[in-house]
Order: sequence, then structure tokens, then C-alpha cells
Amino acid sequence: MVGKVVALAGGVGGAKLVLGLSRLLPGDQLSVVINTGDDEEFHGLHVSPDLDTVMYTLAGLSNQETGWGLAGDTFQALAMLGRYGAETWFNLGDRDLATHLRRTQLLRQGATLTEVTGQLSRYLGITHELIPMSDDPVGTVLTTPNGDLPMQQYFVRERSQPPVSAVRYVGADTARPSPRFLEVLAEADLVVFCPSNPRLSLGPILALPGVRKALAAERLRGQRIAVSPLVGDAAFRGPAAKIMAELGEEVSCVGVARQYRGLCDTFLIDPQDARFAPAIAQLGLTPVTTKIMMNSEADKVALARQILDIGGG
Repeated sequence: MVGKVVALAGGVGGAKLVLGLSRLLPGDQLSVVINTGDDEEFHGLHVSPDLDTVMYTLAGLSNQETGWGLAGDTFQALAMLGRYGAETWFNLGDRDLATHLRRTQLLRQGATLTEVTGQLSRYLGITHELIPMSDDPVGTVLTTPNGDLPMQQYFVRERSQPPVSAVRYVGADTARPSPRFLEVLAEADLVVFCPSNPRLSLGPILALPGVRKALAAERLRGQRIAVSPLVGDAAFRGPAAKIMAELGEEVSCVGVARQYRGLCDTFLIDPQDARFAPAIAQLGLTPVTTKIMMNSEADKVALARQILDIGGG
């Protein structure tokens, strides 16, 4: 049986697998470390898109059609802001705004982002621990012909259209991982790299000082499992494949596995990519071919169960 599990996550793909894991593990056995590299301030409020995606998903409140935001939310406040001349390209629903209002209020009162996230999660009935990767600001910035674009401007306002020549994590070199991040990692029996964008979701987490060293610890060898976010040359969703191609990387599960070389032991790929198994093995990772596309809750739980079976074996 597997013991304590730490999942590294960001985006919709990460939230899907986290939901599957949460269905199989009690609250004291699963901790989720979440990307904050795309946190941004909108209308004076601290918005944490990846934190909220995972939080809303575990609370059963997420919009299943979009993968982000709250189901059934309305946008009257945003429409009114537009009438006042404010930029409204980043959609914030009326109930979603309550999350950002409360988060900002607590941060201004001196609470850390880790403390705020824990409080918001508890009020939503979430028993699993959600941990922002850092309490310090880190910004994912993409270099494009349109200039350096923060993650949300690139992804939402520009719809991931401009070509990307570089990805930087501004502030990561001086930021500190959340103390809870380091604590749960030190106690972990299994670390799961969710099928999140390797550059935009997991890259910021891995860029924090000391994280790669902690993941490379001898005691974790054999207990680090990653799931490919690509099937063939396409991502489940989002611009992962596009960015990899523009950065000159191989657009396949092998290209993703290469980024996790030395950090994980087992790499799950889709049956469509079985031909890539030998190349992944040459990187020193054990390839496992299984269904990794999560179109239903049953899919999410089945994938999570396989990961736990591998990690507990």
C-alpha cells in the first residue's frame, strides 16, 4: 500500500488527475502542490487561476464545460466594470469574484497564500491539503514578437497565438518554496507529476530553489511517477505542444519525458504512443502504456488507481 502522496499540479489536466486521486485517498494521505506562476492581479484582486481550478474541482463546483471557473456563474459585475472602461478580457464570474475578494482581504491582513488557500479550501469542504508552490511572487513570462507577456495575457488575451521563443519564471530564483511544500515532500512516499503543461504549469514549480534536489532524493527513487500531457503530437488541451515546437523541442511524450529526466522514474503514456516506449526507456525512465485520457470521472479514478498500484508496488 502506498503511504503519503504528493501531487504536483496545474491547469485542467492536473485538476482532473487530482480529483481521481482524491476519490481513492483520505485527506491526510494526499497533498497537492499547485502552480502559482500564472497568478495575476485583476481589478485590484489577487487571482490564483490554478489554485482555484483545483479547489473548485475538488469542491464539486467547477464548470465542467470550460474546466475553469464556477458552474452556473454569471458575469454581471464584469459587464459593469466594462461599462466603466475597465479591461475585461479576463473572465471573472460573480461568485468567482468572492473568492478573489476574500483571498485579497486575508493577504492584506498578513496571512500567507498557503494559509489563505487552506482556509478557503476548508470552507468549501475540501479535506485534502492544497498548497501553493510558494508564498512569494513568481511570474511565468513568455517572450514573443509582441513583447514579454505574463502567462494570463499570453493565454487568455492573446489566445496563445504569438510564437514563443523563451519561457522565464521571473522571481523563481529568489522565491522560497512554501514551507508546507517542503514538509510534505520530505514525508512523501510517492510523488505524482500530473499531466500538466511541462513549461507553464510544472516548470514554475520545478524552478524554485531546492525543489529539484528534493525530488532527486535517494529515498524517493522508484516512487516518482509522471503522466504525459501529450497523446501523439497534441496536448489534451492548451498550448503545450505549440510551445514545445516553437522552442525546438520534440513534440511527443519523449519530449516531455526528457524534461523530467532524473526527476521521475516511471512515465505513463497512451497506447497510441507505445512506439515511443524504447526512447523513454533510454532516458532512464520506465515507460508504462495505459489509457491516460480522462474524459469521465471513471477515467480519472482508473488512472489514479493505476498510479497508486505502481507506487505501492
